[in-house]
Amino acid sequence: DSDLPTHLPHKIDFNITDERFSKISNLKNIDKLEISMEYGFNSIAYMFHPENSNNRLIIYHQGHGGDFDQGKKNIEYFINKKYTVLAFTMPLQGQNNKPTIDHEKFGKITYVSHNQLVFLESEDFTPLKLFFEPVIISLNYIDENYHFDSKDMIGISGGGWTTVLVSAIDPRIQHSFLISGSYPLFLRDEVSDRGDYEQINALLYEKANYLELYILASTGDSRKHSQIFIKNDPCCFGGNEYMVYEEYLMNTVNDLGGKYEIIIDKTTKKHEISEYIL
Repeated sequence: DSDLPTHLPHKIDFNITDERFSKISNLKNIDKLEISMEYGFNSIAYMFHPENSNNRLIIYHQGHGGDFDQGKKNIEYFINKKYTVLAFTMPLQGQNNKPTIDHEKFGKITYVSHNQLVFLESEDFTPLKLFFEPVIISLNYIDENYHFDSKDMIGISGGGWTTVLVSAIDPRIQHSFLISGSYPLFLRDEVSDRGDYEQINALLYEKANYLELYILASTGDSRKHSQIFIKNDPCCFGGNEYMVYEEYLMNTVNDLGGKYEIIIDKTTKKHEISEYIL
């Protein structure tokens, strides 16, 4: 569509119980948001309300590794800092469903991998919306019911990729933090570092390549984009490749009146949000 979606989550359960998060200090309650999309796909998000609030929102997005409970220490960190946290995970991960779809050409397929989503591409549907739409629809709900002083977004790995894309197309995100989430395609190894379906989709990147997406996320009123790379990341996007585009991007963003930075974490050798990053 030519505009961002304006509708709201399909279902909201207030004040739910989830034992995985029951012992977080300063946590008042949790609301569960369910976003329903085409072909039976859904997305489950948790909204963590702090007992003592600074009236600021952090959107936290987990990567390919599973549900956002894997980022519990990060969620707890922000709640202890008095933030409200809205947590997501990627399609087909965690509590999000894995629908079986009867395709007219390929038969019944149970979708468990992002790379299978290519079968759903058509002239009037792109599976890429399954990644972006849950956050945008949830922000519609936020705007209707809350008045936060700021709305920022942080994501690791595939969640970092999602953070860039959402921030590039939705200016309601003010400060976005990509952590080990993407490199421009020309810096990637042809075989081992290409990424999943969404990372290399030509239909998207012929419209806006990665450098352009980084610029979009960095510009606009009161907006800033921070890229955080782990020097010795065993998974992806480690090393020094960012140096190829860092100066160019900073100069371009400065000329456009935006804010952009790169931060390197040398404190860990894990694919994680370290204490240094927090």
